Amino acid sequence: MEDFFADRLFRALELGDAQPGSLLLAAPGMDLNFRSRSVVFIVEQTPSHTLGVVLNRRGDVAVANIMEHLVPLVAKPQAFYVGGEANRDAVVALGVLKTGLSPADISAVPFLRYLEHRIVVIDLRAPVEEIQQYVESIRLFAGFVEWAGSELEEELGMGYWYATSALASDIIAPGNVDLWAEVLRRQPMPLPLFATFPADLEDN
Repeated sequence: MEDFFADRLFRALELGDAQPGSLLLAAPGMDLNFRSRSVVFIVEQTPSHTLGVVLNRRGDVAVANIMEHLVPLVAKPQAFYVGGEANRDAVVALGVLKTGLSPADISAVPFLRYLEHRIVVIDLRAPVEEIQQYVESIRLFAGFVEWAGSELEEELGMGYWYATSALASDIIAPGNVDLWAEVLRRQPMPLPLFATFPADLEDN
């Protein structure tokens, strides 16, 4: 069954590249550790590694309990998301630029790194008042996903992931949104057909 769905996603890989600022959607039926129905946003890529965070794994820890000063900026639900199994003590902050700001407007801002479609990586050592000048909303992720060397390329080649572009709304999606299905629905055919693939085949 996994090969059946992975084959179709593999043929659709030409629609997008896995690079910083893009999304990886777990192939339907894939069950590799935590990755089932995962939506991973790629944050960083070098010849030696690729780093990303899982966008759709809300955690149980409220931001107010750890970083209360950031609460006014955090999109609801205001909890830390589980970005991945690697380095769970590290916090990755992604934000959405205020409407009207362009990459050129923040090119000299040292605590912001622009990726795509108004999405930025934020250095949380900056004062929250300064972050608020540029960013309208943020999401905080504990931990990240990491691939060494060519591991991600190999997984893409096996059809484990479908790479596509991200929207700012993906980063701060409400907790009640099935982000995996929503991203699939906006893809070219035949990808939307897989949006109703159940999390558990016994539910079908």
